[in-house]
Amino acid sequence: MKTIIRKAESTDCKAILNLIKELAVFEKESESVSLNVSDIQNHGFGIKPLFECLVAEVNKQVIGMALYYQRYSTWKGPTFHLEDLIVSGKYKGNGIGTKLYSAFIQKSYEAGVERIEWNVLDWNSPAVNFYNNSGARVLKDWRTVQMHRYEMKKYLDSLQN
Repeated sequence: MKTIIRKAESTDCKAILNLIKELAVFEKESESVSLNVSDIQNHGFGIKPLFECLVAEVNKQVIGMALYYQRYSTWKGPTFHLEDLIVSGKYKGNGIGTKLYSAFIQKSYEAGVERIEWNVLDWNSPAVNFYNNSGARVLKDWRTVQMHRYEMKKYLDSLQN
């Protein structure tokens, strides 16, 4: 199976969204995706992109992606955060995820970042094992903290009282 790894183009937005939705189903969060194709177009391919994306293509069809963005560590300096690495279910087990992962690491290294990081669900043992075997460290003493727009508003409103 010939796989091409390339930088995503604006014409890939629909495929990117489909992969995001597929991941959401896998993670048992299918109702959580609120993005649409226009959001991906505007946020990733507009005047000031908020993310970059590599895609995996087989027979001119996008079947995987690695979506990432820049961050800055106060200890290490420039970093990249890998938001999601996704391979469509029927293509898993063919080494495509490894190719995307390797391309992301190569891109990060060439960009001169000091660290790359990402999150992995603790119940996704194949992914945890893959990352451990690649030499990455899966940290057990840090917790991901999130605040969505609703919670931000609620917090800010509480400051007014």
